[in-house]
Amino acid sequence: MMFGAFRATMITCGGLLWKNPSKMSRTRKANVRKRLRAVDAVIEAVNKSGVKCKALDYARSLPKESEMTPRDKYTVFSKKHKGYRKSLHKVPKFTKVTIRTTPSGF
Repeated sequence: MMFGAFRATMITCGGLLWKNPSKMSRTRKANVRKRLRAVDAVIEAVNKSGVKCKALDYARSLPKESEMTPRDKYTVFSKKHKGYRKSLHKVPKFTKVTIRTTPSGF
């Protein structure tokens, strides 16, 4: 056993390094819903302003937060995970990605 600056700590001895919870908390789910509603509001505002573009047409074709199933709200498709679904809080930068639909067959 070493003492001083290079002594063994719990992290260096092993164990869980990233403290991500396995389930999303109520607060995180509420924040996801709030974010989705905010995005819906922006899409509606841009649509009312009269702007026409391909990205806006795609955004309008996506389901609104109220039309989405909980499975689509809180999980995303992942071909590497069991059941092909991955919890949204495990995805890096999930607030910047607009994924509201599941690939057909999943």
